[in-house]
Amino acid sequence: MSETYDPRLEYPTPRADQPHDPRVEPPRMDQSRRSALVSTCAVGAVGAAAVAYPLVSSFQPSERAKAAGAPVEADVAGMAPGELRRVEWRGNPVWLVRRTPEMLASLKQTDGEVLDPKSERFYQLPTPKYAQNQARAIKPEYLVVVGICSHLGCSPSTRFQPGAQPSLPDNWVGGFLCPCHGSTFDISGRVFRNKPANANLDVPPHVYLSDTRLLIGEDEKKA
Repeated sequence: MSETYDPRLEYPTPRADQPHDPRVEPPRMDQSRRSALVSTCAVGAVGAAAVAYPLVSSFQPSERAKAAGAPVEADVAGMAPGELRRVEWRGNPVWLVRRTPEMLASLKQTDGEVLDPKSERFYQLPTPKYAQNQARAIKPEYLVVVGICSHLGCSPSTRFQPGAQPSLPDNWVGGFLCPCHGSTFDISGRVFRNKPANANLDVPPHVYLSDTRLLIGEDEKKA
């Protein structure tokens, strides 16, 4: 008696009038193998997700990176006249100087000796409007500048004491000296003429939150 074949099966399909033959039944997967296969797929999916999560999360900025550009608060309370305090903003040193009346008076003398008395140039940060004055400050008593020289990025040293000193002119009235290449700045951070640096020390955007607390990194208009 002839048999017909189903192309989907490797086993012959009997005619309807033939008795049941177990050989023609399609193979069935053992239940234990089915469970094992399902478990393997599930584990694989979890593993892929575990690998993907660190990869995706690596694209997200870290908390440290977020904080790097965030504004920072500073406090000038209790500063003695002539004192300098340092804070860090965006990875750069920011100097807070409480100037004495004598320091502020010296600005009249240096006005004609500095390269950019009106702070029309800048190094990395445009000078805020409220700092485009002789004192370069919201409150003349307090100077707020980034302590980075505009020549090659060195950090100047304080030379507040007036008078002749090594690497300084005899008529020195006080300010800052860059130890790398000799650029000098007055007590407002304005660079003197004929020096390697060609821009004043940057004044960061800042706003006073109270008489003694200020926020560095936020402009007064945004406060």
